[in-house]
Amino acid sequence: MMKWNWKEFLIAALIRAVRTFAQTGVSMIAVGAAFSEVDWIRVLSVAGVAFVLSILTSLATGLPEVEKTSQQEIKG
Repeated sequence: MMKWNWKEFLIAALIRAVRTFAQTGVSMIAVGAAFSEVDWIRVLSVAGVAFVLSILTSLATGLPEVEKTSQQEIKG
């Protein structure tokens, strides 16, 4: 039986989600917009949704950088 190393998986999923959050936030800011012209609530809202979707996608599909371990490796 195969199991995930949940601590390693959680760290990798959070790193991926934070990167997704940042990339989405950057993409929401128009080039040439003044700081006061940016709708920061909308930027944070959309980036937050992307963060949640990234976590859910990681749970549903797994992460290639996190290997599954066998039950025997966990025990001994």
